[in-house]
Amino acid sequence: MDHDLHSTPVPADGFDAAAFASIAGDASLRDRCKLFGIAWADALPESSAEAAARLAPDAAVRLRVVPLREERGRLVVAMLDPLDIAAVDETASLARMPVMRIGLDQALFSELMRDMYGTTAARMAESLAEDSEVGGGDVEHNLDAIEADDVHRMAEQPTLINLVNLVILEAIQNRTSDIHIEPFETELKVKYRIDGVLIEQPSPPKHLQPALIGRVKIMAHMNIAERYVPQDGHITLRFEGRKVDIRVSTVPTVYGESVVMRILDKSSLPLDLVSLGMREQMRGMMDKMIQKPHGMVLVTGPTGSGKTTTLYACLNKLYDPRKKIITIEDPVEYELSGINQIPVNPKRGLTFATGLRAILRQDPDVIFVGEVRDNETVDIAIRSALTGHLLFTTLHTNDSISSVGRLVDMGAEPFLIASVLEGMLAQRLGRRLCKECVTRIPMTEEMAARITPEERLLFKDGAAVGKGCEKCNGSGFRGRMGFYELARINARLREGISKNRTTLELREMVDKDFQSMRDDGMHKAAAGLTTIDEVLRATQDIDDA
Repeated sequence: MDHDLHSTPVPADGFDAAAFASIAGDASLRDRCKLFGIAWADALPESSAEAAARLAPDAAVRLRVVPLREERGRLVVAMLDPLDIAAVDETASLARMPVMRIGLDQALFSELMRDMYGTTAARMAESLAEDSEVGGGDVEHNLDAIEADDVHRMAEQPTLINLVNLVILEAIQNRTSDIHIEPFETELKVKYRIDGVLIEQPSPPKHLQPALIGRVKIMAHMNIAERYVPQDGHITLRFEGRKVDIRVSTVPTVYGESVVMRILDKSSLPLDLVSLGMREQMRGMMDKMIQKPHGMVLVTGPTGSGKTTTLYACLNKLYDPRKKIITIEDPVEYELSGINQIPVNPKRGLTFATGLRAILRQDPDVIFVGEVRDNETVDIAIRSALTGHLLFTTLHTNDSISSVGRLVDMGAEPFLIASVLEGMLAQRLGRRLCKECVTRIPMTEEMAARITPEERLLFKDGAAVGKGCEKCNGSGFRGRMGFYELARINARLREGISKNRTTLELREMVDKDFQSMRDDGMHKAAAGLTTIDEVLRATQDIDDA
């Protein structure tokens, strides 16, 4: 390979290398490319299908490279980041020829990628629809008859490998949290969960089902021969220079195995309370609460409401080399720098309770328990907080105050709960309006009928909606935000908890500035950050409870 193609120009006598490096570091990507003698295209460059065929679509997406043409024994490629030397080396290795780079900005590169590879996964699935060799023809009518060796053979074919890779890579690009592969009698559905909503993708042909699911199971190190019991697996891959973890789950259904892949992309994880959507006043209260030297802080809400992410943001804020922070989780969703994280492993006897006992012998300052599920864990957690540790954990309850009753139900003594509890944060997630296409419209009668007269006063300037644009794929939403309620423990509330008052009575004892999740959401809708419908969708069950 011609390494000179991406080496730094040799400076002339008297050239200040340090100044050159400083300029290169501060300049834009375009200017840095020019400093290193790399061409930059201001218009869509000419390209050929023959050159594009030298790089598989999944590799092109992953490396952010589009081959354009062959020129004097070299492959000329357009790159989103021409200074990504690892991508240059891998491209040259895959294409088996030296590479010459041209830089392109994001808009032009995306257009070129679409022109050369189209909606890659959809196009590849379409091309495979007529290829009975890849999927085994009409085998979907008799899945039981397929031998594991046959599935393995089909799953190892290059075209099928590329298809599965593209489904995953396109999901990551589209900010997908989960990929669902669902088998039905006559079709195989693929869906992406984006901003909490499932969006159906172009379906691969049914005859690819055994090979496609088999390929996912091979990648996740699952037993490909076992199709009648649930399995769990794990995939780790590198995408655009970062590590992405994928948790894989399969369950048997009437028409084959259903697969869900949970994408854990740390680069998309907002690790501060501002990015999560917590308003300034509540952030101030939360900061005071998590800075306490000991006690228990609860975060509550249903599965998928962002509890763990909120606590990760708190731990990230608390991180200090002088503090020992240990977590025990099921599983460890994201690796946090400088924090000791323990994955639960019940098969080997490592439960939340046994893990928490061991943590207490590790001289911790801050402890995070992924979830308290039983009497034993609750008892150890409360005693940990009593003995000088700051402990964070999560519960599944509808609102903040209900968490007290849940702890009592699990066997905790009310006077002990009152002694250690410092605050209870409840939350839900709603979609965030796309900043590029948000607009205001007059409040409709239908909208007004769904909210209270007090809430209508917040919308004097109309209601915010998303028109839909290219940035948000026409949905009007991009990203999610939290709707929160924070109940801080005051003297009245502490006394009420110790006397085992009812949830309704405790609710009367919270601070006067307490706001419910619905209140928080309505203020965010009035500020143009989300819609009234999103707030009602996320918080309706609380009002009905």
